[in-house]
Amino acid sequence: MHGAFEIVVDDREVAAGVLDHLQGAPDARVCVRRLRTGDYIVDGSAVFERKSASDFARSVIDGRLFSQAQRLTTQLARAAFILEDGPVTWEDLGVRREALQGALVSVNLIFGLPVLRTRDPAETAQVLLYAGRQLGRLRRAGPAPCRLNKGKRKRTRQLRILQGLPGVGSDRAQCLLNHFGSVQACFVASIEDLRQVAGIGLKTAQSIRELVG
Repeated sequence: MHGAFEIVVDDREVAAGVLDHLQGAPDARVCVRRLRTGDYIVDGSAVFERKSASDFARSVIDGRLFSQAQRLTTQLARAAFILEDGPVTWEDLGVRREALQGALVSVNLIFGLPVLRTRDPAETAQVLLYAGRQLGRLRRAGPAPCRLNKGKRKRTRQLRILQGLPGVGSDRAQCLLNHFGSVQACFVASIEDLRQVAGIGLKTAQSIRELVG
């Protein structure tokens, strides 16, 4: 079918209800399989991680949100979160509003990942379909401008994430990445390990651990 695109759904998302609304779309080829990162891959070029409001709150509490965000930034494809909050009020989720707002700021500004808001599974499906149609039009319009190769793009994103940490500028971000080798290793490093990095003192190390710990 001219203009058709593919949406891959992670098999752990089947019960979420989004798949039911995707299957009726005439221009979408929908398949289900286990995905290593994200919940949906659209047109082979965009990865989406869907979270309900309660799951978003839990992921802030247990730290999963930032590790998931970090994994999404390492993908060559475009990536975004879908926050399916519906009628739930943040006060009902057992997390301070300030913590939730801080998490949204971090995901958007530090990790550079858009957060798309939807009401329910039906609207989430519509967002995925809109994305597929727009990405398909771009693909058919011709070659995209040349991008950095995967290795350089990954390092650029890693440095951008590290520069969002308290007290870390471009030079310290380079030192952290060179010392630990990955953003994940930086995030799990102890205060003592962080202090082994050139330019990272006790105050900065404590601030980093407080944010990502």
